[in-house]
Order: sequence, then structure tokens, then C-alpha cells
Amino acid sequence: MTAETWKKPGLETLRAAISRLEGHSDRRRKTLPFGVREIDARLPGGGLTLGALHEVAGGGNDALHSAAAGQFCAGIAARTRGKVLWIVTRQDVFAPSLKQVGLSARRTIYVEAGSDVDVLACFEEGLRHGGLGAVVAEVARLSMTASRRLQLAAETSGSLGIAIRRWRRQTDAADFGQPTASVTRWRISVLPSVSLPVPGVGRPRWLLELIRARAGECADFEVEACDGKGRLSLPAALADGSDQEAAGQRRASA
Repeated sequence: MTAETWKKPGLETLRAAISRLEGHSDRRRKTLPFGVREIDARLPGGGLTLGALHEVAGGGNDALHSAAAGQFCAGIAARTRGKVLWIVTRQDVFAPSLKQVGLSARRTIYVEAGSDVDVLACFEEGLRHGGLGAVVAEVARLSMTASRRLQLAAETSGSLGIAIRRWRRQTDAADFGQPTASVTRWRISVLPSVSLPVPGVGRPRWLLELIRARAGECADFEVEACDGKGRLSLPAALADGSDQEAAGQRRASA
């Protein structure tokens, strides 16, 4: 055996380790489709990558947009299998609103943490557990180092990780623009409901901004909020997809 042959396995191992640290994986990971062709077409593999970290934030720092972001995440978690760990720093999660989009209290384990440091520790432990369908955590600051740890933990277990970015002050929201190891980054804003032909309130509508998608495309989507099974849908006027093209799609720079 030559020295070159002996070194090759070590080199391949080192390259694989570097690839994992950068958030890449040679394995073809499973995805969780949204079931909306216009959205899934923008995501590698046709859906949200399982065994990966994703970021979500509200379009504003008020309760209305934060609630929409929470329901968006709950709708995703509802479509996974197994228990869902939900980590918070504030006691303002309204469980009935999560049930409204398909995530029942029987499936959800709530943990209250005192600080972002505690949230990240619980987040990583939950992702490493391997027996959870999804781990959702509310966190203000998310550094590249912390996000890499979470991404590696998710890759190892195959669990879906969702970081809901919440800030106590709007000035802190600038941190959302900093680079992280997350596979996708979303911003959810509330839109006016469509008027009904009869008295009543129409189904809530959201503007989904796919700000970052690794190896995919960024785009904006106007959708009807999650139904009782956690599924999104396009408003009837946009179902042909023509207006979605004009909603501001743009190619990811990362």
C-alpha cells in the first residue's frame, strides 16, 4: 500500500467533515412538501428539507405578525410525525390557535427557557434526541456558530428544526439579516382577508417571503393561511400562478 493510497480515506473523511460543518450532506434527505406547486417548485427536493434548520420571522414586531409566524410554523410541525417540542421565552403561546392549524396539545411539549442561551441548549438537545417530529424554538439572536450546531444536530437525528425569530425591540430585528447555517429563511406578514359575498370573516391570508433558500430560489407568495390540517392554499384569484410570478420572485444569492 502506497502512502498516497493510505492517505486517501483520511482526506475523504476530512472533506466529508468540512461539508457537514458547512451544512451540506451527501445523503438525499427527505422533504416535507407544502402541497402548493408554486411554493414547492422553489425549494430543493420539492419541499422543506427534513433533518435541517429553518428560520421564520414575522413581518413586524407586533403580536399580529408574530402570531402569523407562529401559526405558519405550527402548520408545518402538524404535518410531521411524532411529538413536537416547542421552546419559548415568553408565556404568550395561545394553544388553541396552534390547534386551529392542526397541531394538537396532545402532540406538543412546551418548555419555557429563561434566556436565549437556555433556548439554544434545549433546542440542540431536542434535535439530537431523534424521537421528535419537529423542534420549534423562539430565539432572538442566532449566530453562525449556534446555527451550525443546530443544523448538525438536525442532520444527525433527521428531525425538523424551526427557529422562530422574535425580538423584544424592533431595533434588534437587524440580526435577522445576518448569515446563518439555516437551509431556508422565511418572513410572514398578515394580509387583508378576501371579502365574502355574505356577512362574515374570510380565511386569513399571508404574504410568505422566502428570503433565503440554499440551492433554491427566493420568492414571495400570497397564500391563504393554514387550514385545520396545517396546509396552505392559494387564493382563487392566484391559483393559476400568473400573479405569483409578479409577486417579486428573485434568485437566491446564497
